[in-house]
Amino acid sequence: MSNHVRTQLLDYLACPNCETETPFDVQANASQDDGDIVSGTLTCQSCQCVYQIRDGIPRFVSLDQDYCRNFGFQWKRWRTLQIDRLSGHSLSTDRFFADSEWSPSSLEGKVILDAGCGAGRFADVAAAHGATVIAVDISDAIDACQETTAVHGERVHCLQASLLNLPLRPMILDAVYCMGVIQHTPDPAAVVRSLPSYLKPGGQLAYNFYEEGIWRCLQIIKYALRLITPHLSVSKNLALSQFLVGLFFPLTRRLAKVPKVRIINHFIPIASVHNAQLSTDDQRAWTLLDTLDWYGARYEKRQHHEDVATQLHDLGMAAVRSRPGLAWATKPEK
Repeated sequence: MSNHVRTQLLDYLACPNCETETPFDVQANASQDDGDIVSGTLTCQSCQCVYQIRDGIPRFVSLDQDYCRNFGFQWKRWRTLQIDRLSGHSLSTDRFFADSEWSPSSLEGKVILDAGCGAGRFADVAAAHGATVIAVDISDAIDACQETTAVHGERVHCLQASLLNLPLRPMILDAVYCMGVIQHTPDPAAVVRSLPSYLKPGGQLAYNFYEEGIWRCLQIIKYALRLITPHLSVSKNLALSQFLVGLFFPLTRRLAKVPKVRIINHFIPIASVHNAQLSTDDQRAWTLLDTLDWYGARYEKRQHHEDVATQLHDLGMAAVRSRPGLAWATKPEK
């Protein structure tokens, strides 16, 4: 595993406290022969804020800012499950290109932000197709992402930071994607509005999020349980998820094979995953992962895609389009 900050990353960074673009003073406690940093500090020359580099990752959040400890736990425990090249499927690649609507060839040479990277399932895909990816997560899932994407070398840079206060310079990115993350932040609208500022003119963005609507009505048991589960520890939510998956997974697996009745699975309080590319064991593991994701997340704030599109229009974004759970836009050329 490659646990060091590549010096190229420093060219993209800005202090999230004072938003100055003055280069950081870098203190390396340990470094590689090529100058890349394993541990040390970044000090803002303007406001003197100090940020730690630990295990090769710049850390721009404190422990009390991490409201996603369940995500850090789950992505470390199931780090390889959703990584196509490590688990022998194409589910992450298929979803990435379907939801972004980008072509594989369009990523070559682009600098792209993975906003809320988790274990790096999409960063791995983008880097494999020639992009330089800045992968950001507020939780220590970023450590799992670094391990996942180490094979791509200098094409992936990892940061632990909040999407609501990114340590990046404006207008440095060719593209931004944020998939399955917006609803789990305390202020989804602020995330929607903030990410376009990091795009260059002509840059593209793609959002994937939980859509508000009928699902809340169908998933009555889930949302009744979520009155309690966001306040539980990760271990208690894991135990609850294991119990529910043990109870309901055999049923959802049988129902998934019957086209006319599989819709019943939407009423059952587990996030059942049944895909022919996955073995039964992997379907069960993926179901447990997603069920813990359901119940452990502190926030789940579903969005109307029309509202997301309106916010992007109001920012002056061009080519804005949306449909349930998805939105796309392009930053206008100057």
